Amino acid sequence: MTHSPETPEVPIRPYAVTAAEVVPGDLLALSREDAERHRWHVVTHTLPETPEVIRVTLRPPLGGTDREEVLRREQRVTVAGRRMDAAAVPLVTSPALDGVGFRDGDRVSSLRAVDPEAVEVTYVRRWGSWRREADEEGTAGTVTDADVRRWAAEADREGLVVRYEPRPVRAPEAAGARRVVVTGLGAVTPLGVGAGELWRGLLEGRHGVRELTGEEFDGLPVRIAGTVPVDPAGLLPRPAARRMNRAAQFAVLAAREAWADAGYADGGTRESGLDPERVGVSLGAILGDASVLVGGDRKLREKGPRGVSPLTTPMTVPSQAASQVSLDLHITGEARTVTSACASGTEAIGQAVDRIRHGRVDVALAGGAEAVITPAIMASFAAMRALADGDPSGGSPSRPFGKDRDGFVNGEGAGVLVLESEEHARARGARVYCEAAGWGLSTDAHHMAAPDPSGGGIALALRRALQDAEGHVADVVHVNAHATATVDGDLAEARALRGVLGRRDVPVTALKGHLGHLQGAAGGVEAVAAVLTLHHGVVPPTIGCAEVDDAIGLDVVRGAPRALPGTGDLVLSNSFGFGGHNAVLALRRVA
Repeated sequence: MTHSPETPEVPIRPYAVTAAEVVPGDLLALSREDAERHRWHVVTHTLPETPEVIRVTLRPPLGGTDREEVLRREQRVTVAGRRMDAAAVPLVTSPALDGVGFRDGDRVSSLRAVDPEAVEVTYVRRWGSWRREADEEGTAGTVTDADVRRWAAEADREGLVVRYEPRPVRAPEAAGARRVVVTGLGAVTPLGVGAGELWRGLLEGRHGVRELTGEEFDGLPVRIAGTVPVDPAGLLPRPAARRMNRAAQFAVLAAREAWADAGYADGGTRESGLDPERVGVSLGAILGDASVLVGGDRKLREKGPRGVSPLTTPMTVPSQAASQVSLDLHITGEARTVTSACASGTEAIGQAVDRIRHGRVDVALAGGAEAVITPAIMASFAAMRALADGDPSGGSPSRPFGKDRDGFVNGEGAGVLVLESEEHARARGARVYCEAAGWGLSTDAHHMAAPDPSGGGIALALRRALQDAEGHVADVVHVNAHATATVDGDLAEARALRGVLGRRDVPVTALKGHLGHLQGAAGGVEAVAAVLTLHHGVVPPTIGCAEVDDAIGLDVVRGAPRALPGTGDLVLSNSFGFGGHNAVLALRRVA
């Protein structure tokens, strides 16, 4: 409801008249105070009752209920100098909302109908409270169900018009996008094997950065990395492990844990009673395991062509992790590999979300795996002056958002989520961690290695993730930042977050102080942590950051874990990579 189209665009110029001079169509205020408070009524009817008294019928100029006033003919009243077509002013009664059970998605509008220049304000109910529809940053605060009911109850007396629009109830459709949920988690990281070890290490503020002691690393300018503290081959059957590169070993271990955590039977799809054609794999990797190709080249030089293993090629390709997970769990629906630099893991999860949404598969294992701690890779990063150095025994050399940050720490590992359509998960009684609500992609188109300093590409991915999740800035309760601890990268991400989130102090954490930068696996592992943050309602601290750079301008969680804010329901997990690849995953709390 807005202004009546019949309302002339004539300024209000109040002046006093007697009640005897009032005629239908006048815009009338019963007192000077009412005029000052912009409390006007349209005269719709006048009736002389006695020679001294007139009965007038009044209606708010923007619509509402009628009221009658008995006025003495000589009584002074105020008119606005503006005439209205009384027949065009709607007769409206606000609904009684005392017995209404509100739901998220409901809308209520309030219009101060006694003010001809008032603008209707609409509120939308999200996560148990009402927010101004146009207030995406959430700066106007919230109102409660009790407030809305009071508005409706007092509307006629206060000159308001309240409208209530319940969220539409849609009948089930045979086709259309499905809701996707997270039901299982698995991780192999520098903090240990298992999602539980990852979570405990994050909350305790431990890191997994270690000195590289192998002789192949002798002479390198930087000899520290985030390494997995156990040999993954020792946790797998020997014949299978011999046919997997190190990244694939990480992926299979993480996938097995996530599969079991989701409540499925050991062995895979057949043992779990699933149609293997309705299950998929989607993993991110940049190189997978660079050491296999390096080792094959070394054997070629030392022993000639006969010294090169026939497994060199299949164990070199980045898709080996996805194929080995599909082999291990007998998954035949699809085995996808995403290679988009350090955004690979997050993009792989997003692609799996879409595959489930649109019915291509019902279940997917999604995340990332990487094992690129090799002398050549370390030397290349060092030559770029991208690596941090320091003694890990004195604390993490990786200092995301820190004033003294000077580069990232190379790392390895894997993180895997089990994603399912909600109806599939509910039908089998699965425990649901959260909803995989949406994701966003963009590219900087700026430089082969450096991020766009404006943060424009990152901001676009953030906005697209919120839009895909049908969320708003006011819904965001936490950001798991990419924050590699490079000077330019952290600043670009911080600038983008400030631009999108506005003035809201959203708690931000960065995990690369704990783990190092796991490259293509970073998005998978950090998504596992983001899911656990929602599930437990606790934000892990950022370690390595003794003092936040003044230019960051974010609420960086440090020192100790912090309770997740209760108002709102979205967590964003960011991943950005060389070449300008930007990917953001949006996870939603499930009531």
